Amino acid sequence: MPKNPQHQHQREQPTPPDYKNRPIKNVAQNRKARHDYFITDTIEAGIMLQGTEVKSLRAGKCNLQDSYAMFEGKKDASPELFALGIHISPYEQGNINNHPPVRPRKLLLKRNQLQKLYSRVQEKGATLVPLAVYFSGPYAKVEIGIAKGKAKYDKRESIKQRDVERSMRRGGDD
Repeated sequence: MPKNPQHQHQREQPTPPDYKNRPIKNVAQNRKARHDYFITDTIEAGIMLQGTEVKSLRAGKCNLQDSYAMFEGKKDASPELFALGIHISPYEQGNINNHPPVRPRKLLLKRNQLQKLYSRVQEKGATLVPLAVYFSGPYAKVEIGIAKGKAKYDKRESIKQRDVERSMRRGGDD
């Protein structure tokens, strides 16, 4: 049977957005995590938020101190990743339906990324730490780091290296 050209509805596929050229607006950084942990790798994840949380984030009301990420569920049943301890202040112009400041927030990754991350976290001493929250275009994102804890002498070494670099930049005027 010949095809009727009138019944063929060919939609033009929209061009995929250029993810690299989206404007990025930093909201919060977790500087203490970089001091307390060796960050071996980082990954960008989306974060599931309520409406007033987005407005509060846009106003810069976020604190990542003492936050971490954790898998819930079994590996066979595709575990989900949640960020715990992220404090997003209640929206000032919000009403009674405002969000609680600290609650588990689901992180959004593709299934294969979740499975790779899950296997990497199973190593001894590895943990997931949110390093930054930012907007990539209209989307809220979280930078997650795979981290291993530093011993006290490692922290001292990091401080010494930072001080040496700082004095070199100044021209060694100590």
